[in-house]
Amino acid sequence: MVIPTVLIVPGLGGSGPDHWQSLWLDENPAWRRVEQRDWDHPVASEWLAALDEAVALAPGPVVLVAHSLSCALVVRWAETSARAGRVTGALLVSPADVDSPDHTPEEARVFAPMPTLVLPFRTLVVASDDDPYVAPERAAGFAAAWGADLTLIPGAGHINADSGFGHWPLGQDLLRELMEDV
Repeated sequence: MVIPTVLIVPGLGGSGPDHWQSLWLDENPAWRRVEQRDWDHPVASEWLAALDEAVALAPGPVVLVAHSLSCALVVRWAETSARAGRVTGALLVSPADVDSPDHTPEEARVFAPMPTLVLPFRTLVVASDDDPYVAPERAAGFAAAWGADLTLIPGAGHINADSGFGHWPLGQDLLRELMEDV
């Protein structure tokens, strides 16, 4: 059995040092972070190219772990990249509603409209019922459109450091389960 490379794909702002994505990277030196030139002013073509390059450089199959704006990035990338077949699974956490000016800042709309294709790899969407960046109905709709399973966590905010999520053991368990199934 080939162990996939885990690629951490931060969203707007880049997931600071106290964010669960950064903490997971610290604990797993074999995992890689997709780097962006500018975390605060995304350019869709640049973010897509960075993700594509990271997948290309991975030695074998890939599992993506995306947060917030990068959930839209992953779906848009899967829609356009010939390398999408290298991905065996994706954990998409707190997908920001890039179509909604009420939920996301202007810079998040670089990936609008939100792609609604069935993803070619096993996907788990994790969302909260009180996320300021996406209504729970929209998160459920995204999961359905993407052919993904959905885990809805009550009262979890944006599932980030500001919401009190440090190492986020539940997320680690969900990722482990996802990886066992791919």
